[in-house]
Amino acid sequence: MKCPYCSYLKDRVIDSRSANENRSVRRRRECLKCRRRFTTYESIEETALMVVKRDGRRETFDRNKIVAGLSKACEKRPISSQSVSELVDEVERTLHKNYEKEVGVQAIGEIVMKKLHGLDEVAYVRFASVYRQFKDISEFMGELKEILSKK
Repeated sequence: MKCPYCSYLKDRVIDSRSANENRSVRRRRECLKCRRRFTTYESIEETALMVVKRDGRRETFDRNKIVAGLSKACEKRPISSQSVSELVDEVERTLHKNYEKEVGVQAIGEIVMKKLHGLDEVAYVRFASVYRQFKDISEFMGELKEILSKK
């Protein structure tokens, strides 16, 4: 590791500990030349997950698209932005755990709906109505009846 102060290439690690929910390691280092201390973070380089769209196009996974969709679905509901952020984190962890390179947009939507259903049923129905692209009111009512039958 190159010292950020004197550019010397040798240092010693003084302290190491987990960071970011065990997704990285924080190391406190001391330069062997100038004796100044600095912090480094080490993490796994994750490969970009590609999303296969309905029309077959592929694009890089963007968590902001899920945040935007959930924000619309949760509008005027008693759901904090912290809860939405945690839900997106869960979705992202699930995707990286279960898919290596590519994931279909349908799979992402199903995971989001499953997690959203446990958080708020109204937000779930709002999200489902856009995601599933209901053709008419009978499809929408069928979804509502299914939710009510599970209570």
